[in-house]
Amino acid sequence: MFVHLLMTLTIFKMSVEVSYMVSNIRLIVGITGASGTVLGVRLLEELKKAKVETHVIVSPGAYEVAKYEMKDVRDVQGLVKSKSAQYYDEKDISSKIASGSYETDGMIIVPCSMKTLSSIACGYGNNLISRAADVCIRYKRKLVVVPRETPLNAIHLENMAKLSRMGVWIVPPNLSYYHNPETLEDMTDFMVGKMLDCFGIGHNLYKKWGQ
Repeated sequence: MFVHLLMTLTIFKMSVEVSYMVSNIRLIVGITGASGTVLGVRLLEELKKAKVETHVIVSPGAYEVAKYEMKDVRDVQGLVKSKSAQYYDEKDISSKIASGSYETDGMIIVPCSMKTLSSIACGYGNNLISRAADVCIRYKRKLVVVPRETPLNAIHLENMAKLSRMGVWIVPPNLSYYHNPETLEDMTDFMVGKMLDCFGIGHNLYKKWGQ
């Protein structure tokens, strides 16, 4: 009976810890006008599944790119909004996520255009995405950028190095082959899984090395 009680208490403690680690996470997600809009949308799907509270900003450029990369989706904006806890216009500089007093667990920008990367690196908060990123840097909150460009020139690399020295995570959406991807969706899931790993959010999107 004592063993049964001990097991029950252990399971309860684990459930509370998992609930704390997943349900109480609040993240800002920025989607900008670089190729790879589908990565941002796929990430939102997984964050919603993990019960993460998402505050989402999508640039006009991202929607333009989505017209080419997500032709099978009639209403990309509606799709994004349906997977967001709260959705913001890029011009809404007065929103709560523009202030450091509104606490979050960090921000991810996926994909991150070189224009947005440059804006953040230079402290030029000209829209809500770069402003929210600036807040994360100021308050030492986790900021992950997923730069989507190739080839990279010296300016791009210098901006990434500058942000990395500030503690920003630079996570290029590189392909991997050790998990033997068979479809484009497999490759997308691998990259999204790597993004979730940055925030310690569990997933089953790819088989990790050694498993």
